[in-house]
Amino acid sequence: MTKDRDDAPEQEGAFVKALGSLDALFIGFGAMIGFGWITLTGGWIDSAGTVGALLAMICGGILMALVGLVYSELVAAMPQAGGEHNYLLRGLGPRASMIGSWAIAGGYIAVVLFEAVSTPTTASYIFPGLEQIRLWSITGFDVHLTWALTGSIAALVIMWINIRGVKLAGLVQTWVVCFLILMAVLLLGGSALGGDPANLQPHFTGGAVGFVAVLGAVPFLFVGFDVIPQSAEEIDIPPRKIGRLVVVSVFMAVAFYVAIIVSTSMALPASELTGLKLVTADAFAALTGSTVWGKVVIAGGLAGIITSWIAFLMGASRLLWAMANSGMLPRWFGKMHPRHRTPVNALLFIGVLSAIAPFFGAPMLNWAVDASSPLIVLTYGLVAVTFVILRRTQPQMDRPLRIGGKGRGGVVIGAVAAVLCAALLLVYIPGLTPISVTLAWQSYLMLGVWLLAGVVLMLRLPRGIRPGPEAEEELKAALQRRRDG
Repeated sequence: MTKDRDDAPEQEGAFVKALGSLDALFIGFGAMIGFGWITLTGGWIDSAGTVGALLAMICGGILMALVGLVYSELVAAMPQAGGEHNYLLRGLGPRASMIGSWAIAGGYIAVVLFEAVSTPTTASYIFPGLEQIRLWSITGFDVHLTWALTGSIAALVIMWINIRGVKLAGLVQTWVVCFLILMAVLLLGGSALGGDPANLQPHFTGGAVGFVAVLGAVPFLFVGFDVIPQSAEEIDIPPRKIGRLVVVSVFMAVAFYVAIIVSTSMALPASELTGLKLVTADAFAALTGSTVWGKVVIAGGLAGIITSWIAFLMGASRLLWAMANSGMLPRWFGKMHPRHRTPVNALLFIGVLSAIAPFFGAPMLNWAVDASSPLIVLTYGLVAVTFVILRRTQPQMDRPLRIGGKGRGGVVIGAVAAVLCAALLLVYIPGLTPISVTLAWQSYLMLGVWLLAGVVLMLRLPRGIRPGPEAEEELKAALQRRRDG
């Protein structure tokens, strides 16, 4: 069945299966390793202490691993582009799918904005004279034209790589992730040889508040393993193996962040880490006594930006494409590139947003982190609920990878993941819990506007469509009847 490319999104045979196991694994892992490990590590250690930060990271990693297990079964059962969109549509119906899909798309796009602003931030460290031609000041940060254009040009280049096809994007991702892994090994080796274990003190600071402050950043740090399900139609391996890669990528990310916290903490005393701008890089430069090594770590930060950027742009565009194909978004988002078989309009939309982001200056870094985390947790919780519901309502659904066997083990895993996501989501609401994470008003504004747009789009959907395997076709038919009058 073919459709007119000018007036309807394409669905059948839209993507090219060009990714192998290593490509898919590195896409998921690379998505989780962005730029935060360069700038945020000192804040984690200051808030919770070295051991406190490690425990928060490990606890958050366990939560993400549980969610990853849920995803692994669902992607093996439904290996279609769009990931969460398909799971929620089948388990909870169109309206819940609209909210969950829109929320995770917002989380992905926020990460893309973060990387667009991280690029000139990193570049200005290597090239101190980068900031020229002052434009304006935002919350005390002077935005310069050359600084902002660096991020904007990088955004257009990453967008071009993604439009050119998943094979090129996967190749770039693989080589850059290899460099990232080498960087982690160098940091661990350097801290082991020249670091001081006494610098690991204090082990704990800030009590429960400090622990929660680090835990609150975990969703932003670990979001990315779910990019693998988004690209499922482009991965040329059995669905069962795709599911396993999701979980493996999460454990790799936990190991990476633990290595960064330990190596950074051993390099300098905690009191000296607080005032550093690019903490991990500055700490390694101080440890080695050479700014060259600091710039090598910065190069690792740039590698993290590239891997995360490529992956999230890939995942977000596939998600918007899937939503357009089901009628939840305008058909324009479902346009495929006739040659490269990529969702070109969705990529253009996100690429333009990321090219604009650097003009809001470095404050956009924190706004993007804070606004994305609740959106990510919301969708993860909905997916976990969907997992439990599908186990109950559709026990005969083909599941090439069944988590917890055929007994209640899988349901328990899904229920625990859903409860933990709900608990973490409450932390982002000020005053609702004894310990909460308070966001900047700009973050609340970004979060509120995105969710409001999602609710408006949800209310436009027809009522009465039941969850199930035919939910998408029923939704399309209902929307067609509405268009026909």
